Amino acid sequence: MDELQKKISSLDHNRMPVHVAMIMDGNGRWAKRQGFARSDGHAEGVSTVHRVTKLSSDLGVKYLTLYAFSTENWNRPADEVDTLMYLIGWAIERELPELLENNVRIHLLGDIDRIPEESRKKLLYARDSTAHCTGLQLNMCLSYSSRWEITEAARRLARKAAAGELDPDSISEEMFADNLTTAGIPDPDLLIRTGGEERISNYLLWQIAYSELYFTPVLWPDFSDEEYVDAIIDFQSRERRYGKTSEQVQNNE
Repeated sequence: MDELQKKISSLDHNRMPVHVAMIMDGNGRWAKRQGFARSDGHAEGVSTVHRVTKLSSDLGVKYLTLYAFSTENWNRPADEVDTLMYLIGWAIERELPELLENNVRIHLLGDIDRIPEESRKKLLYARDSTAHCTGLQLNMCLSYSSRWEITEAARRLARKAAAGELDPDSISEEMFADNLTTAGIPDPDLLIRTGGEERISNYLLWQIAYSELYFTPVLWPDFSDEEYVDAIIDFQSRERRYGKTSEQVQNNE
């Protein structure tokens, strides 16, 4: 048994994270260190997405949410944005047969209308083609930012209130959550960020209120299956109290 399999066998499958979110950082720096163009780093990062998705499915994770392209990423150099948009469409088209084989359902989060038509069509086709799948749900955040999402939810509720369809005093946390793009999806249990940065970068700010955070210096193209399992092992070592005391949590258990 190799080291990875030993670590997987040590996992407590009763305490697996239901929902794992990831910030895939470090593609450009990886390419620079290799003497490659930034686009090569993004292309290499697609292979990591493939591995992470497969391992998530194998481990029984129910939801995997990937920060693929932020609203702020539109401000990057035009040639890099064009490359990323092409790669997103190419990758989803290439991966679709295996996603179907592994019963993975695609769900899109973000301002998808901003995605160029060719890539958008491939994304929507993949989403519709996997709608019947009942295994892992792969949430792809594209042209997404949390402040955009929260602002859109507030506008939606404000329009209902202005039209007399909603009493503002009746707005609850649950109602607000139901107006986010993640409606119906449980909040992440674990948020992993690669690349060495230790910030959230406008990602799922509402949803990660009680998520466990895991930061690693490993650049996204180098993020291995073993590193992913290490993050889950670390997650399982933590006590999740949700504002309660350790004694209360232990008594409930």
